[in-house]
Formats: sequence, structure tokens, C-alpha cells
Amino acid sequence: MNSITKKLLELASDMFGDPSGAYNIREDGECAGRQSTPNIKLTSKTGEPGLDIRVLPGTKGETVYIPACVTKSGIDDLVYNDFFIGEGADITVVAGCGVHTEGEEASQHNGIHRFVIGKNAKVRYLEKHIGIGEGTGKRIINPQTWIRMEEGSYMEMDTTQIKGVDSTKRLTRAEVKAGAKLIIREKIMTHGVQSAETDFTVDLNGLDSGCDLISRSVARGESHQLFRSVINGNTRCTGHSSCDAIIMDNGVVSAIPELTANSLDAALIHEAAIGKIAGEQLTKLMTLGLTAEEAEAKIIEGFLK
Repeated sequence: MNSITKKLLELASDMFGDPSGAYNIREDGECAGRQSTPNIKLTSKTGEPGLDIRVLPGTKGETVYIPACVTKSGIDDLVYNDFFIGEGADITVVAGCGVHTEGEEASQHNGIHRFVIGKNAKVRYLEKHIGIGEGTGKRIINPQTWIRMEEGSYMEMDTTQIKGVDSTKRLTRAEVKAGAKLIIREKIMTHGVQSAETDFTVDLNGLDSGCDLISRSVARGESHQLFRSVINGNTRCTGHSSCDAIIMDNGVVSAIPELTANSLDAALIHEAAIGKIAGEQLTKLMTLGLTAEEAEAKIIEGFLK
């Protein structure tokens, strides 16, 4: 691994050296290190770039790291990672991505992650996106997450993109069966002329299935954000979608919710709030000795925490 990869791993995946347990480190489209465990097997795909990650039934307390790093300009990386989570397993997946450019050419990483989560299994999925470098080439990250949740399963997905990524389109599709629950939390901050687009679609197909989609974002400078969420309640189920955004400078945020109840017993809710930082919040912090810039930073930090 080169020094830029090591820095990106620290920023995007909290990896310092080789982690214990299962991992695959992707560097500029190639494998820079891989390790399986007795319970988690990582194997290369045939016919397309990427991995099959198989977690044995009943596996508990293990973490698998699958970070991807782009370290130079002019890289167009595409990877397909398929996760097969065995019945009753309880694991964490860390899938950070970092893009570094030092020249005028753009670089991008497109990661397509597909999950099949077995009955009564639990997955915590952590995904952080980072862009760094002194180059003028755009840093582009377009993640896709496809999820199929079997009966009684649970998935908690936390995604974070605070700065440095010039363009992102984040697509998530999920099918949720009986008694299964999906929770997604995203935090995004854009600045300059950056753009970020989120597109969630969840089909609640099983009795007493549920989802909770939560987005918090800050749009600064001339940046644009779009949040689109679709929840289809096809039986007795519960679905909730929330978008809270702060706009600053000339930032623009659009929130487009769509709820469809195809059953009398589907209970679906959407909430959205977009606005600037309240003047009284700034004033209160400034009376405690903070400058306007420090107060603003403290409010944003708390909002995105």
C-alpha cells in the first residue's frame, strides 16, 4: 500500500495498519491486501470485478473491512461486492471509500454492494466517504446498496460524507420481509459547487416489517443537494422518512418524499425541515465567548453528530 492509501484508510475506515479479522483493501482498482477468517470467507468474483463475502450462520461479533481507495487522478473504478449473511449471524461491515486527486483529471469510485441477509441475522453497515488532494480533478463517489432482508432480520446502515467529494449519487434499494427492520442514517455536508443526490426506495413486503430513513445535511457555498425517498407499504408495516437540512450561503436543498400505502394496515410517515441556522442560536453561543464562525461550526457539528 502507498502512503496515500494508508491516509485514506485512516480517514474513511478508521484503519491503522492491518486489522484483525476479515478484510479486503482495494487500491486503484486492485487488491492491496486480503484476509478471511474461519467464519467469514472473501473470494474474488469471476466475470466482474469484486468479491463474494460469505458469513457462516451463527457468526457473532466479527467485523469485515472492505475499504476502497483511489489515490491518483484519471482512475475510474467499479466494483461489485456481494454479501451473503447466514441465518442468525450478527456482524459489522465497514466499507469506507476515499478518493485522492493531484492533477486535472477526475477520479471516481463506483461501489455496488448487494446484501442477502438471512433469517434473524443482524448487520451493522458503516460507510464513510472522503475526498482529499490538491488537484483540480473532480473526486466522484457513486455508491449503490441493494438489500434483501429475510424474516426477522435487522440492518442498521450509517453513511457519512462531510466534505471533499465533488459529486455523489447515492442509490439504495431494499426489500424487507416479515418482522425485519431496516434503519438508515445519512449525514452529508457539501460546499463550493459540489452536488449530492440521495435516492432511497424501500418495499415493505412482509407482515410487521419496518424501516426508518433519516437524513441530516448541510449545504454550503453554491452546492446542491437532492433527497428522494420512496416507501411502499404493501402489507401491515411501519415506515418513517425524515429529512433535516441546513442551508448556508447560496446552498440549495430539495426534499422529495413519496409514500404509498397498498394496505389498510400500512402506517407511513414523512417529515422534512429545511432552513438556515437560527439567529438566536448564534447569539447565544457568541455570548459565551465564541466568534460567529466558531459558533456556526459548533452548531453544524452538533447537528451532524
